[in-house]
Amino acid sequence: MRRLLELQQKLVPDLIQVLRERYMLLRSIYHLQPIGRRGLAQAMNTTERILRAEVDLLKETGLLHVTAAGMSLSDEGVHVLDDMEPLVGELFGLTDLAERLQQKLGIPEVIVVQGDADQSPWVKEELGRVGARVLRQVVREGDIVAVTGGSSIASVAKHLSPSAAFRTVQFVPARGGLGERVELQANTLASAMAAKTGASYRLLHVPDRLHPEALQTLVKEPQVQDVLTLLRDTRIVLHGIGDALTMARRRNYSEEELQELETTGAVSEAFGYYFNEAGETVHRMPTIGLQLEEVHKAETVLSIAGGESKAKAILSFAKQSCQNVLITDEGAARSLLST
Repeated sequence: MRRLLELQQKLVPDLIQVLRERYMLLRSIYHLQPIGRRGLAQAMNTTERILRAEVDLLKETGLLHVTAAGMSLSDEGVHVLDDMEPLVGELFGLTDLAERLQQKLGIPEVIVVQGDADQSPWVKEELGRVGARVLRQVVREGDIVAVTGGSSIASVAKHLSPSAAFRTVQFVPARGGLGERVELQANTLASAMAAKTGASYRLLHVPDRLHPEALQTLVKEPQVQDVLTLLRDTRIVLHGIGDALTMARRRNYSEEELQELETTGAVSEAFGYYFNEAGETVHRMPTIGLQLEEVHKAETVLSIAGGESKAKAILSFAKQSCQNVLITDEGAARSLLST
C-alpha cells in the first residue's frame, strides 16, 4: 500500500492531494452533519466558494444528501469513508508519525488521527470514533471497564454500539464527579456507554474533590465500597489526559492553589493526580475512586488526548509507563516530535 501511494505521488501528485482534500471534506461532514455550507466552511477554515464545486461533485456522485437542514453523508458516502480507512495513515503520513511517537514515548501502540482538535471540532469526534473502535477490539466478556469524565471520553461514548461481547461488561466511573458539568461526569459517561452497548454500569455518587474528613466518612459507605471493589478488578481503563492548570480551574481551585501548582511545575492531570514534566506526582486530590497503583495493574490502559496544546501533558503522563494505547491527533503528535 505504501509503495503504491509513493508511485502515485511521483506520477500523479495532484491525485493524492485531491484524495486528501475529499477525505477531509467527507470526514468533516460525517462528524458535523447535518451542516450547512457556511458552517462547514468555518469548521474547515476555508470559504464557501472553494467548497461549492467539491460539494456539488460529491452530491452528483451520490455521496452526499443536501436538505434544508444541511448536508449529510449518504449510505454510499459512509461506505466510501470506511473503505478509505486503510489508506488514511499513509495518505497523511500518520503511520510514520505514530511509529516515531511510539519510540519517543515508549508506548506499545500509538494511533494518530488527522487534524488538530484545537483547530477543528470534528477531530475530537474522530478521536472518539477511533477510541470506540479500539475498545470494541480489546473488550472481553465479564470485563470491568473504568472510565473517567471529560470531552474526549464523551466522544467515545457517542460512537459505541451494541456488541455481544459487551453484554456481561460493567462500566464503572473511575472516580466521583458531582459538581462538574453533568454531561462530562464519569457517572454520566459510564451509564451512556452501558446504554449504547447493552452492558451494565455502576455509579459513584461522591464529589470529585473531598475534604479529608469527608473522604474518610464516605469511603465507609457500602455502596461506595462495592464500587471500589469493582475498580480493584478493572481490566480496562479508558481515560483522558488533562492540562494541569485547566483541570484545576475546572475544579474551582483557589488562586493560591493554582499558584502552588505552577510553582511545582504541574503540567498534566489524570485520575486526580497532577504530574510535572518528569512524570512525578506533585499534587494529589483527596478523591474516591481508581488510584494510580490500580491503573498500573490494569491489563489495558487506553489514553485519549488531542490538540497541540495537550502535547506537554501527554508527554508528562507517558512517563508513568502504564499506557498500552495512546490515541492522539496530528497536532499533538507533531508538537511532541518537535521537542
